[in-house]
Amino acid sequence: MITAIPQLETYLDAYSAFQTTAPVRDLGWLRKLRDDAFARFCEVGFPTTHDEDWRFTNVSAIAKTPFKLPASGQHNVTNEDLAEYLRLPAACHLVFVDGRYEPKLSPFLRLPLGVTVTSLAEALNTNPASLEPHLGRYLNTERDAFAALNTAFLADGAYIHIKKGVVVEQPIHLLFVSTCSDAPTMTHPRNLIVADEQSQLAVVEDYVSLGSAVAFCNTATELVAAESAVVSHYMLEREDTQAFNVSTLRIQQGRSANVSTHSVLLGGGLVRNNVHPVLAGEGAECLINGLFIGHGRQHLDNYMLVEHAQPHCESRQFYNGILDNHAHGVFHGRIIVHKDAQKTDAKQTNRNLLLSDDAQIDTKPQLEIYADDVKCTHGATIGQIEENALFYLRSRGIDEPSARKLLLLAFANECLDRMKEDGVRRHLEQLINRHLFGLGMEMATVSIAPTEHSGDKSKNWEEVG
Repeated sequence: MITAIPQLETYLDAYSAFQTTAPVRDLGWLRKLRDDAFARFCEVGFPTTHDEDWRFTNVSAIAKTPFKLPASGQHNVTNEDLAEYLRLPAACHLVFVDGRYEPKLSPFLRLPLGVTVTSLAEALNTNPASLEPHLGRYLNTERDAFAALNTAFLADGAYIHIKKGVVVEQPIHLLFVSTCSDAPTMTHPRNLIVADEQSQLAVVEDYVSLGSAVAFCNTATELVAAESAVVSHYMLEREDTQAFNVSTLRIQQGRSANVSTHSVLLGGGLVRNNVHPVLAGEGAECLINGLFIGHGRQHLDNYMLVEHAQPHCESRQFYNGILDNHAHGVFHGRIIVHKDAQKTDAKQTNRNLLLSDDAQIDTKPQLEIYADDVKCTHGATIGQIEENALFYLRSRGIDEPSARKLLLLAFANECLDRMKEDGVRRHLEQLINRHLFGLGMEMATVSIAPTEHSGDKSKNWEEVG
């Protein structure tokens, strides 16, 4: 029996309606997955600032807004509307409008043999047995109410499967588009990415808004990297400032798997970016790299939970934040080294620049170590643009706005330097350059050379090429 507090009544009505239209609703294991997740969400409700993992982020605006699921297929998005968002060089672009896959808007190029790229709804309809071993097996709906809510409304998203030894040269681009509506809408995209042994691929999740409206995108991605797989994952959030975005990336790594995940947060009014890798195979490596740039009254929250479960694994977290006006940033990096994870090598670093007296950052690096033979460090810095560096550039004939932007770009470039030198990195560099131009400063476009980034001298923690 499910009992709900008043703020959940909207979701009870939405879930009752969803049960009559959900894809493959008669599939037993999937129906149980959804029902159990919704029961858990109703049991715990939305998190509050009394929950330690959410102490810096108040989600009451999401809880109090009566979001509705969008009507299926009722939009007028055209290829012309999406042209500027499909400039990224990619093997294929999967476009989702208000959470639903739109094949007519999704350009496909040639993919190598052994690669499956389709919508999750299509895969559930045609070959659910291929999804059952992984879908919902890693995301923790018990501890995360938003993950439970996503699983309850699991309907569509991307399904990517790369077979053993296959290398995909160009990235796979997943574009999630929110449209304007008279009423606040919510979408719950669900992605499943499975990379078999010794395979290689890159995936870009890209979140954008067409127009300005209140919308809530609650997405979850399960990424499975088998033995010796090499996977790069990019999360780009550039929605309207009225949008709420909660994303969860759950990574399961096998023996010697190498995963690099890069987050770039530029848009959204309230954004929560969860990254949760579990290094479950000996010798696994994980790079968690991010940049968040906030202005106005944006709230950008980054929560990292890295679990070292096996010996001889390495992880690195590097997150840089730039905050202007009344923007509020959060970095909560938590590393757990389990008892059997001897010879763990883990490090986390958070660096932040505040461009105004009203900008705010809460940073909490955290280590939990239950093994006795490990090497773990963490640290955080908060500061402003270095006046000596600014004076030096101005003494060389550079005007103050351009000098400030040059220093900001150098700071942002620490994140870019850890990415593989390819079309994705160049695309992100252009977006970041344009975004920094709008931080209240009239500055000329400036190009900069790659900077040396912080990290261990013993190992270059750039993404594996």
